[in-house]
Amino acid sequence: MGINECKTLNVTAVLKKILFIILFLFCLTPYVDTPLALVMGILLALVIGNPFQSLSQKISKWLLKAAIVGLGFGMNFYAVVESGKEGFLFTVFSIIITLLLGWILGKWLKVPYITAFLVSSGTAICGGSAIAAVGPVLNADEKQLSVALGTVFILNAVALLVFPVVGHALNLTQHQFGVWSAIAIHDTSSVVGAAQKYGEEALQLATTIKLGRALWIIPLSVFTVLIHKGDSKKINIPYFIGFFVLAMLISTFFPQGELVYSYLVFFSKRALVVTLFLIGTGLSLETIRSVGGKAFLMGLLLWIVVSLGVLGVVLYAF
Repeated sequence: MGINECKTLNVTAVLKKILFIILFLFCLTPYVDTPLALVMGILLALVIGNPFQSLSQKISKWLLKAAIVGLGFGMNFYAVVESGKEGFLFTVFSIIITLLLGWILGKWLKVPYITAFLVSSGTAICGGSAIAAVGPVLNADEKQLSVALGTVFILNAVALLVFPVVGHALNLTQHQFGVWSAIAIHDTSSVVGAAQKYGEEALQLATTIKLGRALWIIPLSVFTVLIHKGDSKKINIPYFIGFFVLAMLISTFFPQGELVYSYLVFFSKRALVVTLFLIGTGLSLETIRSVGGKAFLMGLLLWIVVSLGVLGVVLYAF
């Protein structure tokens, strides 16, 4: 490789990093909402690639947790508990039905058992977090994890963009949308992003129900250990949910800090926008190629059935 070619590559790499930083900073402004941030991240990844791939993944995980905890400072504990009661039984029922449907679809489409179980778990509970929790218990290999995570990632991106549009088209109330998005969208990031786009009441309810749903990662992992004789030491517990509850308790019982809480909530919402941008940059061509046709079809059908079923219940019961 000649000197000129090396210089060209170096300049290109620098320009990619500059563009990434510009878009990252742009996401901090009020001109960018969660769907736009996700689209920007995806386009960046597909067109030029993410020059900070490894760093982006690490930052997005911690930033999402921090943003969710910060949102807790804007919620009243008693109101959240009251709202969460009605979603509890619905959550339990939907998890069982989703896992059962996933097993049936996996058998029908002849998707390898471990891959089917991972996709079903991600759809039933909390997307990538659930997959990451049960994967080690199943001794899933890198290929199986990539297929399941890729499937959930793509459907998450679609959900974040489509759900608010469908919600407005059907004139769903804030309450209805909050319940629907929390149950039917895979990852917490997309649930919170879609609900934030829809409205404040939807955001609070969706966040509460989704985080309560995420706790089912624990019994799912234990169940997986029991039926597959896995290593229970590898169960991942979402401890940050405890800090979210603590934030709600502080804002409820110490209202004197309302001004500080309002700033924390504001910065948390901007942090969520940045998080969705970083998550979007993870959708590379390699991720798309890693998703098998049958596994993706299974995940898509399972997600459509669950989304429509939950929507029907929400329209009727809420």
